[in-house]
Amino acid sequence: MAARRTARVVDIARAAGVSPGTVSKALNNSGALRESTRDRVYRAAAELGFSPDPARRPPASRSFTVGLLSADSAGRFSIPVMLGAENALAAGQLSALLATSRNDPVREAYHVRSLVARRVDGIIVAGRTTDARPRIDVPIPVVYAFAPSSDPDDASVMPDDADGARRIVDHLLGIGRRRIVHVAGRPHQHSPRTRAEITAQAVHEAGLELAAPTLFGEWSESWGRRAVDQLLQAWRPGEPLPMDAISCGSDQIARGVCDRLRELDLRVPDEIAVTGFDDWDVMALASRPPLTTIDLRLEYLGQRAAELLLDAIDGRPHHGIELTGMELVPRASTGWS
Repeated sequence: MAARRTARVVDIARAAGVSPGTVSKALNNSGALRESTRDRVYRAAAELGFSPDPARRPPASRSFTVGLLSADSAGRFSIPVMLGAENALAAGQLSALLATSRNDPVREAYHVRSLVARRVDGIIVAGRTTDARPRIDVPIPVVYAFAPSSDPDDASVMPDDADGARRIVDHLLGIGRRRIVHVAGRPHQHSPRTRAEITAQAVHEAGLELAAPTLFGEWSESWGRRAVDQLLQAWRPGEPLPMDAISCGSDQIARGVCDRLRELDLRVPDEIAVTGFDDWDVMALASRPPLTTIDLRLEYLGQRAAELLLDAIDGRPHHGIELTGMELVPRASTGWS
């Protein structure tokens, strides 16, 4: 049986219904193209098994380039991770090639083949959540950042959500709060589950219990507002408040909590202290008052991922998950000016 002919740009153009020039722009991530057109080209390239011609690059045992592959289209978490990784790679005199899959397996498969064809020395895969993701099977070192690989033998670096949750509880107890409740994000995701479980555990270890069962919802301000109404549904003005602190699973939730408490004429932090999580300045600093929260130290996480990759490239591979610690950022929502 004859070997399958290597796909060419003209083949992709024919399959995608576009011109060869449009294919070149899409694959090189250049030009002003509609997103739907880029997607069509990527899918056609993937279906045809197209990869850039590695013969275009000079032969060498090392290319001194590394691929940075992100699944996060918004970049809220992956951009700081990649900045940290790029800084560490530059210190090691390596350049970085950036690609974004936008959580699309077809895009990711194309970018992985493309990076391997360009003979990168390794790949850092940055996720958009801390849920485990499928590993990529390539003949070069790979390190997973933020979202760990589903294979426990792979090298992964992810934030220590348990560390952050304990720092929040310690802070609230340290300012004298004893009736703590927790408002979490989506129950099926790793981060909100971990933050909720460790919050309850840390409160219990202090000889207390949460003042109400944890509420799970969405990563949104509107959910924070609704959660306040649920927590206060049996409360009447003039009665003692059922809680003196609300620990939130994200800054978005916490900002909504603060807004709703203010509408109810409940003072933050005098009557109820509020904490967030993630130190997203768009939310944390714009909240009224600004939020005490947890800095995930994402640039450091990216730096560690790059350091592990550099070790692997040098023949010293790492295995398993490395957790990076977090940092409490106290602000006015718990009484810090």
